[in-house]
Amino acid sequence: MVAATDVNYALTPDQHTRELRRALVAATVGTTIEWYDFLLYSTMAGLVFGKLFFPNESALTATLNAFAIYFVGFVARPIGAFIFGHYGDRVGRKSTLIVTLVLMGVSTFLVAFLPGYASIGVWGAVLLTILRLIQGIGVGGEWGGSVLLTLEWARHNRERGFLSSWPQFGGPAGLFLANLAVLIFSRMSGDAFLAWGWRIPFALSIILVAIGLWIRLRILETPVFRKLVAEQKIERAPIIEVCRKAPGAIIAGMLARTSEQGPFYIFTAFIFAYGTTTLHAPRDLLLAGVLVAVCVSAFTIPFSGWLSDQIGRKKMYMIGCATMGVFGFIYFGLIDTGSYVLIFIAMVLSLIPHDMQYGPQAALIAESFTPRLRYSGASISYQLASITAGGPAPLIATALFAAYRSGTPIAIYIAITAIISIIATAFLKDYAGQDISAEYDAEPPVKRAA
Repeated sequence: MVAATDVNYALTPDQHTRELRRALVAATVGTTIEWYDFLLYSTMAGLVFGKLFFPNESALTATLNAFAIYFVGFVARPIGAFIFGHYGDRVGRKSTLIVTLVLMGVSTFLVAFLPGYASIGVWGAVLLTILRLIQGIGVGGEWGGSVLLTLEWARHNRERGFLSSWPQFGGPAGLFLANLAVLIFSRMSGDAFLAWGWRIPFALSIILVAIGLWIRLRILETPVFRKLVAEQKIERAPIIEVCRKAPGAIIAGMLARTSEQGPFYIFTAFIFAYGTTTLHAPRDLLLAGVLVAVCVSAFTIPFSGWLSDQIGRKKMYMIGCATMGVFGFIYFGLIDTGSYVLIFIAMVLSLIPHDMQYGPQAALIAESFTPRLRYSGASISYQLASITAGGPAPLIATALFAAYRSGTPIAIYIAITAIISIIATAFLKDYAGQDISAEYDAEPPVKRAA
């Protein structure tokens, strides 16, 4: 266990602000790198992997197979949440985040060297599945630590929503880098991109990992965890304890993510297969649409987090869910016109209803769990949605389109996810503006001045 009392952690307000700034950078940059690694596969699944690893299948079947391996990464994320949630609550947020970054980076780097079907047959897909599994385990442990790193360094109770929204921005920022890399190298002439150009973005991830490690090794452990160590309140089996004491919060948090998680992967992964094979839209147009959408997210995610500090997490989150339920019909209405201008506009707008949920989501879920069980509870709740919402979404969207040849059923599916999320969010407690450093099951959170 981390011996937090071995170091003099008495910080002045200026020192606390400096450490908060470091934690904010470490969490955001690290999360950006991890999501670059994870989401790079999302882009490649629709553009390359179906052709590379399943060349003898029809275009639709190859896409389904590629997204099936893509789904494996989502299945692995709750496994990572269980593993690293345990250690995050036992040995600390910082140490756990270093391990998840290395695990994610190495597995992504190795994807660059995978031979395709032409070289080793089906074993290429098998190896890709294994590396995708490791990727998922790494990202499954990453989110909880990154969010807690900012949440637990907050100087007062009315900034947690805003601060914890920045690690959330790591997701779209990682998507931006992944799509930018693909956009740059996809401009290679002839079949060079399909033959070997797609490998370069994966190989480059090792440089990003080195940068992330350098940043994370320089930060201090959070004040909340140091307090737990000093007061000897570290739980021996946090995973078991949180499942026993807070099963409702775990399930509600998981289901609350449905209308954020599912549509996000339809807008950023499924759209590449749908856009290129059905709408015959240029690949670069789709990549550019996602890139601009992420630039918008640089404002809408932190703004939504800040707004949740002002009006409450639940209210802000439910507004985002309702907006998503309506937007699905607008999105496919624009996309299915086939107009390149309207397709681009739809893609640029697509992440706004997502961001309205994603900004306050980190604080909403993490604050639902008492400090000594927070890494475990938040991680499990958050990552279970990868199985129920995120992973299946491209598969469901592909299957719905195959059956009905229309985007309208997919929009109906998005509306259903919104209804599920609104109901689930109603069961979560709103801790905006309250103290979250004391154990919830020892005493109720006390309202404090901001």
